[in-house]
Amino acid sequence: MSEIAFDEYVDAIGLLCPLPVLRSRKVLAGMARGAVLAIDTSDPMAVIDMPHFCAEAGHELVLQSGIAGGTRWIIRRG
Repeated sequence: MSEIAFDEYVDAIGLLCPLPVLRSRKVLAGMARGAVLAIDTSDPMAVIDMPHFCAEAGHELVLQSGIAGGTRWIIRRG
């Protein structure tokens, strides 16, 4: 898999719901439209929460991939 370039990164490993979504929302709010955020999560609920957050907030979920100990999410700000 080729690496996707991102503008901001959030390490949410070890954080439980709703903190990964809240951190994502806060960082994305400060980013330009079209900018890309990478966030790493370990909370099993993130597989439900992150796609739902993106759909509700108008952001594009570019990629969801497994990483050691969790999931990496690549989100383009809407």
